Amino acid sequence: MIAGDDYNRRKRLAVIGVSTLLLVAMAVAVTLSIAFSGVEDSGMEDAEDELKGKNQKTSVAASMRAIKSLCQPTYYKQTCEQTLAKSGGNTTDPKELIKIAFKIAEKEIDLAAKKSLTLQKLEKDSRTRGALTSCKELMTMSINELKTAFSEFEDFDISNLDGLMADIKTWLSAAMTYQETCLDAFENTTTTAGEKMKKALKTAMEMSSNGLDIVTEISSVYSGMRIPARRLLQGKLPDDQDEIFPSWVDAGQRRLLSNPVSDIEADLVVAKDGSGDFKSIREALLHVPMKKRNKAFVIYIKEGIYKEYLVFNRSMENVTVIGDGADKTRITGDKNFADGIDIYRTATVAVIGNNFMAKNIGFENSAGAIKHQAVALRVSSDFAIFYNCSMDGYHDTLYTHAKRQFYRDCTVSGTIDFVFGDAPVVFQNCTFLVRKPLENQQCTVTAQGRKARRQPSGIIIQNSTITAHPEFEPVKDQFKTYLGRPWKEFSRTVIMESFIDDIIEPEGWSPWFGTFGLKTCWYGEYNNYGPGSSTKKRVKWNGIKPVSRQHAIDFTPGRFLGGDSWIEPTGIPYAAYLTTQN
Repeated sequence: MIAGDDYNRRKRLAVIGVSTLLLVAMAVAVTLSIAFSGVEDSGMEDAEDELKGKNQKTSVAASMRAIKSLCQPTYYKQTCEQTLAKSGGNTTDPKELIKIAFKIAEKEIDLAAKKSLTLQKLEKDSRTRGALTSCKELMTMSINELKTAFSEFEDFDISNLDGLMADIKTWLSAAMTYQETCLDAFENTTTTAGEKMKKALKTAMEMSSNGLDIVTEISSVYSGMRIPARRLLQGKLPDDQDEIFPSWVDAGQRRLLSNPVSDIEADLVVAKDGSGDFKSIREALLHVPMKKRNKAFVIYIKEGIYKEYLVFNRSMENVTVIGDGADKTRITGDKNFADGIDIYRTATVAVIGNNFMAKNIGFENSAGAIKHQAVALRVSSDFAIFYNCSMDGYHDTLYTHAKRQFYRDCTVSGTIDFVFGDAPVVFQNCTFLVRKPLENQQCTVTAQGRKARRQPSGIIIQNSTITAHPEFEPVKDQFKTYLGRPWKEFSRTVIMESFIDDIIEPEGWSPWFGTFGLKTCWYGEYNNYGPGSSTKKRVKWNGIKPVSRQHAIDFTPGRFLGGDSWIEPTGIPYAAYLTTQN
């Protein structure tokens, strides 16, 4: 129970925070604020009554109290308070603060986007120009995503609060990731453009972090108050009603991923031999409807090697691609960092549109180890599912960039950090194949990129296999291989119920450089087996955590991704929680 005074304080914080959250956080690249209608707080009403007829000084003081209350749980309190106080006038109305924060945020993001465009016009260095191009795209993604989210949740139902909070945390985290990715793009550039963009994004990044802090606090408040709520995409209605599914999984197609190819009714067919609607996937994507759909749009890609660079953009929602097998239907490219392209833009296939599904497809970057970072697949799609697919490359093969993702029965191969990114992602029944690196290199399976402690992201590997690729097997003793290393300060990776082969060093985990992230990362192992699974000689960093059975459940797809509401209805194999009894 919460003591009376504390309860009232937290309630006032929740009322102000929820009222302010959707718009505030949303435009700031990314900060979100929710307008609560019909919620009464007698303490606020009394305060407003007292302000009537009082002088300007008292009004300003009251406004500052409202701002301080809103900003109280944030990490960057000074930024939060100063930006609102500077433009907030004397208002104590949360809705007015919402509008002010929205304008501040939108202005900051827009200024950063314009800065990248201005610098690009002046810049002659090709690598820097490419980084600025990525920044412009990433800022646009942030603004568009937040505007869409606000529109969707403008009239939300309080009974959906827990699901809504999970969504907001995911999107805020994604927005933070987009900004960080912009800055990452300047790696190895020799100009001052990176520092200028960092300065331009400072307020937006701090406000984004603040938004996540606020929504996390509000979630905690409502959890403590035991407010009844249900998942946003709950799978079942009361007993006297029929089962329902997410809007993009219509009754006729919800078993789409579990059926044989011969049973699939595709909207478009791609075939290199001319037997389909199109010979290239790129051409087929031009015919994907841009309007919102309430069911999957299915593209069947027949057997063949397709050398194409593809983007399933933001408007391509509810798209499902199905091939003839991961070793038969393959999409390949060879863009890479060594040739002057920033990592973000090396992807052979990039998926941004939400509710994306893929089955029986191979994604490849064939640049080879000598070309360093070269992404086969980059995913920034919320509620993305990959089933029986393969992602093949060397350094940075699979970029789980942002938002909720689930991989089942997939194979991922590579050398260094070959599963990396900042998405909340679960790999279940997957195989991770370590390939032969360059001389004097070591291999690392994962490099997770959580920048802030309250981001809901992490790489979770469950009931899977980590072993040597056939080409690596004869020489595996010549190279050191680790489960992962902390790419960003709060890197989080959990491996559980999985077979770990003898290629993994007894220390298990490798530092990024020096002591960076070793105290703040969150690495755990639970109930693994195999010759490389012993934790007796694992590194003793503060960030290496013991994982109990109950804690392990928190990282299962049913809990970590809320998968019962969006994975299970598709019909693909799916274990919501732990697969072992111990």
